[in-house]
Amino acid sequence: MNWEEKVEKLVNWLKEKVREANAHGLLVGLSGGVDSAVVATLIKKAFPEESLGIIMPCFSNPEDEKDARMVAEHLNLKYIVVNLDEPYQALITSLKNATPHEPGKLALANIKPRLRMTTLYYWAATLNYLVAGTGNRTELEIGYFTKWGDGGVDLLPIGNLTKTEVWEFARYLGLPEKIITKAPSAGLWEGQTDEGEMGFTYKDIDKYLLTGEGSAELVEFVKRMQIKSQHKKKTPEVPML
Repeated sequence: MNWEEKVEKLVNWLKEKVREANAHGLLVGLSGGVDSAVVATLIKKAFPEESLGIIMPCFSNPEDEKDARMVAEHLNLKYIVVNLDEPYQALITSLKNATPHEPGKLALANIKPRLRMTTLYYWAATLNYLVAGTGNRTELEIGYFTKWGDGGVDLLPIGNLTKTEVWEFARYLGLPEKIITKAPSAGLWEGQTDEGEMGFTYKDIDKYLLTGEGSAELVEFVKRMQIKSQHKKKTPEVPML
């Protein structure tokens, strides 16, 4: 299946899922990264008048907001900006005031995607839209997402595409080169990049996922991450009585 056929299939799939949900359209969180840019392109094609991008800076790199705006303007996609600096700071203050403790780096970082999820669902409920997530196959396979954060969505349009395939797709769609070539980052903390945090490149991880080939260290990493993140991919456990 070529990219033209994949676009048609994905756009039709999005339309059908919205119809099944009796919803009016789709929205996506715009991060300034390639995954959200590709998903934004798809929802705009599926619902030219009933699609929305939401940019949610939260003590973020200002360049990411600029890139997100550039994507929205490139696509002629309606968008809004919701600044989450103040609610993030207020929540952190309340948490620290509850009892003396030193918050963990990841515990703090994961608040950002969860605030963004809350924001997306506020607007989804207001507009009767579904939330289109930006997770790709690579991230889903190794659990590289925040539970109830960027993993909290209604649909995952690019969930069967590896990161390297997303880059190829973005070029086919004619997205700005700056978006395609920038270092992937969840923006969890200053200077954070996906590949720097994982210790492996997406190219190498994808090669292993697609062919089974990779170094012993890479294979161990992927398998460990798959096991560790199983709980993220399941509905909450209910005991049998």
